[in-house]
Amino acid sequence: MALVKCKIRKGDKVRVITGDEKGKEGVVVRVLPRERKVIVEGVNIVRKHAKPQAGQKKGRVVEKAMPIDISNVALIDPESGKPTRVRIVREGKKRIRVAVRSGKAID
Repeated sequence: MALVKCKIRKGDKVRVITGDEKGKEGVVVRVLPRERKVIVEGVNIVRKHAKPQAGQKKGRVVEKAMPIDISNVALIDPESGKPTRVRIVREGKKRIRVAVRSGKAID
């Protein structure tokens, strides 16, 4: 499978634009480019019940952030604070991400 280049990177602030979590904002914790998914802090949280392990007295409920499709999130424009698309501009051999809404460089 070929390497997939994502316009959203780890550490970017994004807003969910579709689905049950629509309107929530968070920071990208991890990007899964081959699956075209991202894990966003505080978004798409599931609760998993864990059995007691040897040495533990009780079972517990573990909350975990699950991946969300990359097309369901939009990068937050650093200038206006609103969701924006991302354009790639080349300067020599460097790829620079630019917010379409404001035209400002993201990196």
